[in-house]
Amino acid sequence: MALERTLSIVKPDGVQKNLIGEVYRRFEQAGLKIVAARMMHLSLAQAEGFYAVHRERPFFKDLTKYMSSGPVIVQVLEGENAVAKNRELMGATDPKKADKGTIRGDLAASIEENVAHGSDSAENAKIEIAYFFAAADICPRTR
Repeated sequence: MALERTLSIVKPDGVQKNLIGEVYRRFEQAGLKIVAARMMHLSLAQAEGFYAVHRERPFFKDLTKYMSSGPVIVQVLEGENAVAKNRELMGATDPKKADKGTIRGDLAASIEENVAHGSDSAENAKIEIAYFFAAADICPRTR
């Protein structure tokens, strides 16, 4: 198994509903280590930059408006197969399709307010992590 890093975001709905600790508990119980974390309120320009890959999609405007609507927690997770493990923990994007026991299946209200974002590949994780964190901001906990 490969030691990886992935980016995770607790979205505005998760922060507003005080779900940060619950989300972190799930990461830690699954063996993921939080090696960098920051609370921030994304500007619309920051949200548009982060989600630029979706610029031509019909949901882009609503997504970026939502992601800039309140504070988020961005974190880097480290662990064995961290990308896949985090995706499994989150569950399907649409909470109606997410399995019970997943973050979205248990905690999310809608496809937009789905509590968490996670990188979809190791390659994108590197890009997404660099969007929010300098290498010096990351404190590795496992080797």
